[in-house]
Amino acid sequence: MIWAVWAPLIAPFLAVPAARRLAALLPPRRAALLLAASTASLAVFSTASLALLNVAALLHLPFVAALGHISVALLPHDTAFAAPLGAAACGAALTVAVAAVRVLLRHGRQVLRADATVAGHSSAGDLTVLPDAGADAYALPGRPGRIVVTAGMLRRLDAGERAVLLAHERAHLAARHHVLLLCAELAACLHPALRALREPLAFQLERWADEKAATAVGDRKLAARAVGRAALAASAAPPGRRPDLALRATAGPVPRRVAALLAAPATASGIPGRAAYCIAAALTGCLLVSGAATADATSDLHQNIESAQTAAVTGR
Repeated sequence: MIWAVWAPLIAPFLAVPAARRLAALLPPRRAALLLAASTASLAVFSTASLALLNVAALLHLPFVAALGHISVALLPHDTAFAAPLGAAACGAALTVAVAAVRVLLRHGRQVLRADATVAGHSSAGDLTVLPDAGADAYALPGRPGRIVVTAGMLRRLDAGERAVLLAHERAHLAARHHVLLLCAELAACLHPALRALREPLAFQLERWADEKAATAVGDRKLAARAVGRAALAASAAPPGRRPDLALRATAGPVPRRVAALLAAPATASGIPGRAAYCIAAALTGCLLVSGAATADATSDLHQNIESAQTAAVTGR
């Protein structure tokens, strides 16, 4: 169990750079799904390993061993080693749990506050227009989700650009991009290395929505102009508060997004280039090793517990 339980905690430091590099070579939708899947998998495996460390350490406590009818003498580590390991593992687990709960509570409060802000304003279907002079537009998650746009933003865009803006935000709601972002926020709480995947994931989600909007209006140049003008308008007239996970057309590195829209559409082909295949193999290897190590550590701990219980019952 020694190597197996630590491997999933080390793997993210190797997998994260590979995932970032590979995502940069893929079309936006595939890149976003790759980043989200990698983030979720690494977070689950590392959290499972942390939980296994906690359980293995707690089993050395006399009252825990008594409850489980376990012979502490037959557990793989002595009490002197288990005590500091258990304290560190429990401290890490508590820190992770508190951080994750804080993210969920903050997200919930912000959505409720945003709902209260838009309530009572003019709406047409999924669109709510706020009478603010500042320029802002974002997709507000919920049941149902809504698109929130300020009057200041609408005044700064022409009809075609407004169509792009609304198509962009509808793409966020339709694909439930806020769920992927929330998962990335939680994963960043579970392992520090996973924080480096939040920004590229947010960028790829914006690019995904950009491509959907360009397809909806049938004009990539119009989509690029709309993204650029909306971003300029938002920077000139700063908007009010919005939820952190509210996706908006003016987010991220706008010049890169505009340049991508003005370039040829992303192809639907597979991963380009031999180097990218090597990166994909490295990332896949990290994920497979992490998953296999977690399974091995779980099985090993289970066998150790069974052996210690049997010894306690038989008195050997």
